[in-house]
Amino acid sequence: MASRNQPAERCDCEVIHGTIVSQVMNEMPQGNALYDLAELFRVFGDSTRIRILWALDAAEMCVCDIAYLLNMTQSAISHQLRVLKQAKLVKNRRDGKVVFYSLDDNHVKQILDQGLTHITEE
Repeated sequence: MASRNQPAERCDCEVIHGTIVSQVMNEMPQGNALYDLAELFRVFGDSTRIRILWALDAAEMCVCDIAYLLNMTQSAISHQLRVLKQAKLVKNRRDGKVVFYSLDDNHVKQILDQGLTHITEE
């Protein structure tokens, strides 16, 4: 990742490249899509939620198991699972008195894998 202390590079000109700007403008998602995407990535911005997602990629788990694994309270895990469920990143199923959580779909795993690949590349 880039150092936070270095300023961003800037152009020394004020020319607008109209063709490029028009092309990008036409390809940019419309409406609330970019806002929704930013909200999705905001959910990924919490290390506890990332740890929960990583655990659920390995196995379907209940709140008790996740709390034990991450050395956290069940209440704290339940709160984070609620956020993840609202973002459609996890799903749950009931088996008697136990509620099991898992990743909602393979896209969640792909996002985690891509992020890890990005931060570990040299």
